[in-house]
Amino acid sequence: MKWTFIKEEGQKRLFCVECGHITYLNPLVVAGALPVKEGKVLLLRRGIEPRKHFWTFPAGFVELGESIEEGAIRETLEEVGVKIELQGIVGVYSYPQSIAATVVYEAQVKAGRNTTSYEAEETLYFSPKEIPWKDLAFESTRDALRDWVKRKKL
Repeated sequence: MKWTFIKEEGQKRLFCVECGHITYLNPLVVAGALPVKEGKVLLLRRGIEPRKHFWTFPAGFVELGESIEEGAIRETLEEVGVKIELQGIVGVYSYPQSIAATVVYEAQVKAGRNTTSYEAEETLYFSPKEIPWKDLAFESTRDALRDWVKRKKL
């Protein structure tokens, strides 16, 4: 395999000169949820790198054999201990420098009590005015929370 300019695609790809196979390096899908209870969103302070100690919503890579929606529900339960019901998409966030496209849902907390986990060293509910904007983990975290706050003002 070597990087070769593919004329038909207008860019370089990993190309096998022996068999003609092209390996595509495409973004991964991340599923996330904004768990809401009494008008406040549940965020977690990351317990792992990247961006350890910064705030985000529960999210993670979608597994083979599950839908994006199932991934958001699973990640929320694994990371913060609550069961949710998805209420609709807040947005889809992708950036040229990122390896992932992140799909974020608003969700209603249905059961469970927020807890910490391997990935979450702290969990707290925040009103839109309390969100720790300067301590958010990722660009997608900031953008999704901004979109959620805008929706709440309508």
